Amino acid sequence: MRLVLANISASITELKKNPSALLKRASGEPVVILNHNKPTAYLVPAEAFESLMDQLEDLELAPIVRERQAEKPQAIDIDIDEL
Repeated sequence: MRLVLANISASITELKKNPSALLKRASGEPVVILNHNKPTAYLVPAEAFESLMDQLEDLELAPIVRERQAEKPQAIDIDIDEL
């Protein structure tokens, strides 16, 4: 059995029938979309999705930042005005 990660659920039929009403009922919360009572998809507000994507990008960049921080002792200081 799969874990449901939302407090609000709707069937695919309900989503197709009236997506605006479903979004209104959700009040900005994620909605799990069920197909034969099994989670098929999640409907999340655009703001939440954008935030998740930003967090994923940060997680992907973190190893690069740590690698470059380790290289800092070999870095050469320069003055941007001298370039």
